[in-house]
Amino acid sequence: MKQEYTIPRNPVDGLEVFLRVAERRSFRAAAEDLGMSPSAVSQIIRTLETRVGVALLTRTTRSVGLTEAGQRFLDRARPAFDDLLEAFEAARSLGERPSGLLRLNVPRAAIPYLIEPVLQGFSAAYPEVEVEICGEDELIDLVERGFDAGIRMGEHLEADMVCLRLTPPFRMAVAGSPNYIQQYGRPLHPSDLSAHRCIRTRNPTSGSIHRWPFEVGGQPIEIAVSGSLIVNDLDLARAAALRDVGLAYLATPLVAEAVAAGRLETVLDDYLPWSPGAYLYYPSRAQMLPKLRAFVDFIKEHRPPDKFLEKPQEG
Repeated sequence: MKQEYTIPRNPVDGLEVFLRVAERRSFRAAAEDLGMSPSAVSQIIRTLETRVGVALLTRTTRSVGLTEAGQRFLDRARPAFDDLLEAFEAARSLGERPSGLLRLNVPRAAIPYLIEPVLQGFSAAYPEVEVEICGEDELIDLVERGFDAGIRMGEHLEADMVCLRLTPPFRMAVAGSPNYIQQYGRPLHPSDLSAHRCIRTRNPTSGSIHRWPFEVGGQPIEIAVSGSLIVNDLDLARAAALRDVGLAYLATPLVAEAVAAGRLETVLDDYLPWSPGAYLYYPSRAQMLPKLRAFVDFIKEHRPPDKFLEKPQEG
């Protein structure tokens, strides 16, 4: 038994029914196509004509035709309705398969280590997904800025984020070139940094200069260092340290290769805190589109191998 149609109050109510009647020139045929009763179709058309304020169809016992107003309405309504259907289909397609634009917000220094190794493989596996990478060091609101996911250190993430670990925990590092350390000496305590040239970084949001965190006697402290160079990019800080400009405060993964090659040396290791590691984070599993699900699954399987020792177990 066919259900009677209940008419909601909506500007496009009845449009699909009118278009089908105009196409088929029959209330009964339109009703069959739409899975409705002829009386429901007739009611919808009458309501639509009342809302428009003019008759759109002419009816006889044998046929259905368009009035002049109906023909004008059809000429405008048909392409508009087709556009609306295309809009629904475009949105639906993003929920059916990995496609569309995937926007990632990643610290600039982490891109070569965490994104570049998986980017080519992901693009080859999902050619319908466009990947946009924004290099940015400050923690942002992903939803407000229109990003699908981001990468940040675990200590900076909000509790309501869904997080996927990308690296093991690692220690922070103060690093300088062998030439710099030979010329200026090796600091043995964080207080010794007052006599050193430190490469400082500025917070682009607040404009303040970052203080360097340490742990002394089991207590966290922050030191305002001085130096002749200020940057807003950790890669620039590392490059400056490699060129003997001064000491830089960086994550161990960013200096490990240069340290292994003898191009940088770390100092004050016993006073430096540990980071929980880097995480991919995003707002909600329930809102995850296939493009993000595909990226999360891909990076789980193909994330770069761990090159750094995990934090030793206490006790």
